[in-house]
Amino acid sequence: MALIKSKQKDNELLNDIKSFNSSTGFKVWWLAQSGFLIKWQEKHLLFDPYLSDSLSVKYQNTDKPHVRISELVISPDQLDFIDIVTSSHNHTDHLDAETLMPIIQNNVGVKFIIPEANRAFVAERVKCDLNFPIGLNDRLSFEHKGFKITGIPAAHNTVERNEKGECKFMGFVAEFGGFSIYHSGDTLWFEGLEEILKPYKVDVAFLPINGNKPERKVAGNLSADEAAKLGKIIGAKLVIPHHYHLFEFNTEDPQRFIEACEHYQTNHKVLEMGEGVIISKLKYTEFYH
Repeated sequence: MALIKSKQKDNELLNDIKSFNSSTGFKVWWLAQSGFLIKWQEKHLLFDPYLSDSLSVKYQNTDKPHVRISELVISPDQLDFIDIVTSSHNHTDHLDAETLMPIIQNNVGVKFIIPEANRAFVAERVKCDLNFPIGLNDRLSFEHKGFKITGIPAAHNTVERNEKGECKFMGFVAEFGGFSIYHSGDTLWFEGLEEILKPYKVDVAFLPINGNKPERKVAGNLSADEAAKLGKIIGAKLVIPHHYHLFEFNTEDPQRFIEACEHYQTNHKVLEMGEGVIISKLKYTEFYH
């Protein structure tokens, strides 16, 4: 089966990232699965990158093969300009050593944001000092280079906490330059989620659409319909879907999300891998080579 092609990748994508310059807005690129790169005023925030084939290798010849169905967008070795990188939880497509170790190594001063509950596991996986990651819990924040990152509980499949009450699965709200964006991590729609998010007046919400199917033998997420509905209820000005088009066994047709958004009248944008979109306070404009 032919791999799903990226809109742009490797050096073409890198040139697009480096050439973007705006004093009035920011640009976001989808790097596949749940990975998004934000560039704002020459600063870079990277949400949950997975840029390797580690899961395909790990699960080959098992009853849960992770067969890749899309191109790799960019090597993590090329991302040597990152200011903040996140891991929303411990699953490898959100905490990948083969992706995060070179990013941490190649970016002096990078801040690595994680759920505090996961500190020991994270440090062991990415071979960093135990005190290196910035640990958040729900509604706790960290500020760096104009970005304010706040932890949001996530349910994958439940809102799971450790003995200290700290969330093991999280999303993040990032506030910067008058903008507010929400990256869900992996989550189902749990009671109270919309009320947590409404006060942030979210401009852009990145929401999963692959759904919750027990036969996949993995924890689930919002469905395409739920993502469209949640985005509308929280008042997000734009919803961008994620968590599809990577693994054959755990994906979704984004057309279902588009149809759901049309039903709920939710403003939306479906990105191709490697594609970027510029966000300003006046309008949302597509921009890519």
